[in-house]
Amino acid sequence: MMKTMHSPGRRRQGGLRTLALSLMLALASVAQPALAREGVKVEEPSFLSRLVPAEQLEAAAAQQFSQMATEAKKQNALLPDNHPQVIRLRAIARRIIPFSLEWNKRASQWQWQVMVLNSKELNAFCMPGGKIAFYTGILEQLNLTDDEVAMVMGHEIAHALREHARSRMGKTTATRLGAGLLSSMLGLGNVGDTLLNYGSQLLTLKFSRGDESEADLVGMELAARAGYDPRAGVSLWNKMSAASKGAPPQWLSTHPSGPARIKEIQANLPQVMPLYERAPKPDQRFDAGRKVGAAYLTMEPLAYWGVAGTAAGRGSVGAMFHGDAH
Repeated sequence: MMKTMHSPGRRRQGGLRTLALSLMLALASVAQPALAREGVKVEEPSFLSRLVPAEQLEAAAAQQFSQMATEAKKQNALLPDNHPQVIRLRAIARRIIPFSLEWNKRASQWQWQVMVLNSKELNAFCMPGGKIAFYTGILEQLNLTDDEVAMVMGHEIAHALREHARSRMGKTTATRLGAGLLSSMLGLGNVGDTLLNYGSQLLTLKFSRGDESEADLVGMELAARAGYDPRAGVSLWNKMSAASKGAPPQWLSTHPSGPARIKEIQANLPQVMPLYERAPKPDQRFDAGRKVGAAYLTMEPLAYWGVAGTAAGRGSVGAMFHGDAH
């Protein structure tokens, strides 16, 4: 069989054509702008978070959360699953949580839980791993609307999604590691004990101003995508400012209010209002004086819903969560 012979010139031409085509494709990819993400803009997470294993922190949070629930139940301070406020918060959470997956891939494996504690404190939090708690004080004393509840919840969930606690602890770990290394070099100690009791740290942790600002923005977007009006962030912080004129509530000690915070929320509303306007709205408003049904009730304590699905918040509640715990 005869083989076709190509001259060096033709081979060079073929190579040049291939090179030219590659350059054209490369230039085309550069020329095409990346699709801009719709919503708020935030910075990349701190690299210091890598110093604290996410799995260990989430396990510590789950343990701490369970202990809090147990103690609250002993003191009759844990609201039952069929309490109207528990039903309300779990319904709002079910709308927000599916949108969390974009911000943290680990959130798809979190065992999301919600509990409500009967306390006059104006407080709420979300621990790493999706452990959400509200105090009746913040719900009742401020008479929060569903939109305002969604803003608080979105804010707290954002702290967990953006791993602010992990970053804060990573910074502490880096500081202690450096101090321990210096002590070791000087013969004054060792560096073995750098990761201390995560659970106890979670209860006393204070976020930076930057963390708070980021949680405001991400929380606004989560609430807006879930169908809750992000303009409620302004009314929420006006209420918190009014409440702070007396004895500062617990939540304000870690969430300082003020005109600057409200202005930042207002400045970012154009980024999230289109999301809210397009989003499906809740079928039921718990702040409209309507009776609550049993559609959102679960029989599991602390409302463990299992692994979150990938639904974008437009399907039924059953489609969003599956895998009941027993």
